[in-house]
Amino acid sequence: MNHYRIWRLRSLHRELEQRIRDERRRLHPDELVIQDLKRRKLQVKDELFMAEAGLVPVTARMGRA
Repeated sequence: MNHYRIWRLRSLHRELEQRIRDERRRLHPDELVIQDLKRRKLQVKDELFMAEAGLVPVTARMGRA
């Protein structure tokens, strides 16, 4: 299952990169769209790193002290 997740994250990373390139090629690129795509691409990159390292991301905080 981890291999599928890594494959899916790599595919999503490539798709986001393509969308960034497409937006930049427009006559009037929307910088907010580009910023959002870059932010999402960075999140995917972080998830990919964690998945490849075999680490489990923290999804919820544990009890507070």
